[in-house]
Amino acid sequence: MLSPENQTKNYSQLFYDIDTGLVKIPQFQRDFVWEKEQTAKLLDSIIKGFPIGTFIFWKTDEELKTIRDIGNINLPKTPKGDKAFYVLDGQQRITSLYAVRKGCRLTRDGKEIDYKDIYIDLDKSFDSDDEVVVTEVSEHTKKISVFELLNSQVDQLQANYSDKINEIWRYKEKLSSYNFPVISLNDYPLEIACEVFTRINTSGKPLTLFEIMVARTFDEDQKFDLAEKVKEFIEGTESEKGLSDVKYETISPMIILQSVAANHSGKIKRPDILRIKKKDFIDSWKTIKKGIFSAIDFLRDDLQIKTSHFLPYDAIIIAFSYFFIRNKFQRPSEIQRKLLEQYVFWVAVNNRFTSGAETKIETDLRRMDKILKDEFPDYRGEEIKLTVELLSEKTFKTSDAFSKAILCLLAQFEPKSFETGNRVDIENAALRRINSKNYHHFFPKAFLVEKGWGEYLANSVLNITIIEGQKNVSIGKKAPSKYVPQLRRKNKKLDEILKTHLIDDVEDFGILQDDYKEFLKKRGQKILSELNKRLPKSEKL
Repeated sequence: MLSPENQTKNYSQLFYDIDTGLVKIPQFQRDFVWEKEQTAKLLDSIIKGFPIGTFIFWKTDEELKTIRDIGNINLPKTPKGDKAFYVLDGQQRITSLYAVRKGCRLTRDGKEIDYKDIYIDLDKSFDSDDEVVVTEVSEHTKKISVFELLNSQVDQLQANYSDKINEIWRYKEKLSSYNFPVISLNDYPLEIACEVFTRINTSGKPLTLFEIMVARTFDEDQKFDLAEKVKEFIEGTESEKGLSDVKYETISPMIILQSVAANHSGKIKRPDILRIKKKDFIDSWKTIKKGIFSAIDFLRDDLQIKTSHFLPYDAIIIAFSYFFIRNKFQRPSEIQRKLLEQYVFWVAVNNRFTSGAETKIETDLRRMDKILKDEFPDYRGEEIKLTVELLSEKTFKTSDAFSKAILCLLAQFEPKSFETGNRVDIENAALRRINSKNYHHFFPKAFLVEKGWGEYLANSVLNITIIEGQKNVSIGKKAPSKYVPQLRRKNKKLDEILKTHLIDDVEDFGILQDDYKEFLKKRGQKILSELNKRLPKSEKL
């Protein structure tokens, strides 16, 4: 049974352990933010013998990314064969006391803070209730810096402070012999140690799983820093493309971690990620990157999801990277391609990951195992039944998975400009905004509201087309019976162009009659037909 160990360390022991690399501050701790005045109050409390709180250390063989220096002092590595004591609680106190002991100079917000400038006011009585440790004193005050007190030789102090030497000995003794209470969590599992840190973290900011994994997977010899690796993965480097180069820069670090875990064990929950050994994580990094890029290439090239803003759920990346890694990065067979497409549309239309995402993704990894064998996944009990009425009632939102399913469907037909006939740019970053001019209500919203339809029905997903932003501005709130004939006169191929927007017949779709109800019905039938071609129904393709 795990049990914390209670012990004490005096000032000299504590900072000897820091100087020799035994006590370390993990990288996930917040920056040192204490002001010099707070440090002075802490020292004053120590001199008066007041309790200053307990330090909590985690003693372990784990190698975490740590803060490498304090001020102008570089901290050594933990000696080989020794266990490190990572500070879980007390970082601000330990860092400030260490800064005084070493006479550190820190720069914060462009201002230099010199920790040699913290003094003991020797004009005050040793037993005074007033604060004897101060940061500002007049030039006439008899004083000694705490740095000098702790670091000077006996003969130096005797020579410089002969008239106050008795008080100085008492101050030095009080500081040097103060016993700091320490709780040591010896060989606790990482997840428990991190849970302790999260509960006692006084910043009020929960420790993220990514921060933990950055600290845990750091390896100086292999030059592996997960934070830097993820940054390069997203932004790219001079020699390698990044996710931003393929318009998938919104993929989060958490999705990347879960992709690693999926490949490692087929499970993606927090404990599963924490159980991945550092070596296994580092060794799999290139494979994971290749798997994610393979997934994205398929989504872009085969399904026309050219940007992550159209991707119904980022979690699809986890399932697809798992598939491509196990498929040895080969192009899917025709059966696999169809089954993967079905999965994307099924996930989106079903709003699958609005709750219980982690468990559902793990279930879906078993579906990927089926697809790898060219077998139809089991969707029993989760079949989707759509109707035109249901489609017409779906409100268009760029953050909604169902709306993204419609956008993905439209993208597959390579929508063309009403005016020029050129393909509309569906990689436009503006498409992430619901008010983007690229999203055109075919029956203009303002027109429908004036006719009494209301914004809810006017904003149906069945009323959305993707066009050039400027054309949206020029159409404004004109009735379809007015702007469509105008476009027809300018472009004789408009009827064919409208088919790329899943609008088959101007006359039949109620457009020239400004019949919105008929338009929703006919376009709904067209979109429903195309969705059904892409949704799983049975084990026959």
